[in-house]
Amino acid sequence: MRVKLLFLVFFVGLGASTTPRTPIPPSKDPWYRPPSRFESAAPGTVFKVRQAPGNLTDMFNCSAVYNILYRTTDSQYLPTWAVTTLYIPLKSGHSPRSATTQGQGDAAPSPPFLTWLHPYDSNSLDSSPSYLFYDASTPFVQDLRTALSRGWHVSVPDYEGPKASFTAGVMSGHAVLDSVRAVQRARLPSIDDRNPAAIWGYSGGGLAAGWAAELQASYAPDLELAGVAMGSPVVNVTDVLYRVNNTPLAGLIPPALLGLTSQYPDAQKFLISHLKPGPTNDAFLAARNVSWTQAIQTFSGQDIATTYFINGLADVFAPEMRLAWGRDSCMGYHGVPWMMPVYVYQAAHDELASVDDTAALVARYCGVGANIFFERNQVGGHLEELVAGAPGAVRWLASVFDGTYSQKYPSTGCTIVDV
Repeated sequence: MRVKLLFLVFFVGLGASTTPRTPIPPSKDPWYRPPSRFESAAPGTVFKVRQAPGNLTDMFNCSAVYNILYRTTDSQYLPTWAVTTLYIPLKSGHSPRSATTQGQGDAAPSPPFLTWLHPYDSNSLDSSPSYLFYDASTPFVQDLRTALSRGWHVSVPDYEGPKASFTAGVMSGHAVLDSVRAVQRARLPSIDDRNPAAIWGYSGGGLAAGWAAELQASYAPDLELAGVAMGSPVVNVTDVLYRVNNTPLAGLIPPALLGLTSQYPDAQKFLISHLKPGPTNDAFLAARNVSWTQAIQTFSGQDIATTYFINGLADVFAPEMRLAWGRDSCMGYHGVPWMMPVYVYQAAHDELASVDDTAALVARYCGVGANIFFERNQVGGHLEELVAGAPGAVRWLASVFDGTYSQKYPSTGCTIVDV
């Protein structure tokens, strides 16, 4: 135990002493590298902690921001690492349910701890939230601001890992769960395993939240989670690729294929070898180095399979790709989120992720004992629900943090509500 503690203190000190004044892209920042022989550490082990460089405290109106580099597990169940960024609010909100007794008096209640999953949807490491958020024009960060304004501590993990494995569900779920462990172990101000912890994500973040919920019982049964909220989760990546092909959202497909196969070198080698030669090859591989917004602009309206692959869809779904598609792209086959309540919300007319896929997943979970509250919004589509669904998610999260969940929501079984 003493050796482990010294190991932790050494790397915390190392991280803090090398914090640059201005942010450096992760692909060039040596801080984003794990120590040698990191593979032998347990999942969730903290390797480095530093105060985040730059001005994130001013940008997000919080008291402090920390980067934490930690051990996690990839889609092939091999050791890897990831980074999360912890935002400390200006004023902590307290959760009555988390108060503990020490000696003769009651300890101060621990503030809620939210793991919020930004939908960064990119195969570029430099689009990871720990770096992306320095760009003041980054969209979809209002939920982070809302959580901080309520006094919640908020951790934002780079859940795609060091290969930016967009759509790789197992990698994402592991990285989310281990980010919770890492924050609890990092010995940072007013946060440890006494804080009631919950997870929230929408769209690509909903994918990561869903996989974390599904994997928790088998991969991280030690974690006590108050709840998991997932908005418009990408339940079936294959279905989404068919839905967005030839549409303005077709730009999600190249980074998705590159991100998924980044966890399977043989599959990626096959995929790249079947790209059409010449400029189309270069154009497709350029998706490795751009944000999701740039990819959307570049590939909008294209038929990705026939434009870039020699044999079209036959290459994308070839036998050589079977392991990647089978293990990482579809929820519902790796476990059941029965250890915590789950909140699901989605627009009934979602043009990106199928609400029917989500309903089938909920039914699958409910058939084996999960407690799920599922709201289907009859108005709007995918982007509209990002905004319209957030207040309901915040109310639900507040209820699991303050212990009023059972008074406001059914505490057993599954409930589906059209709103």
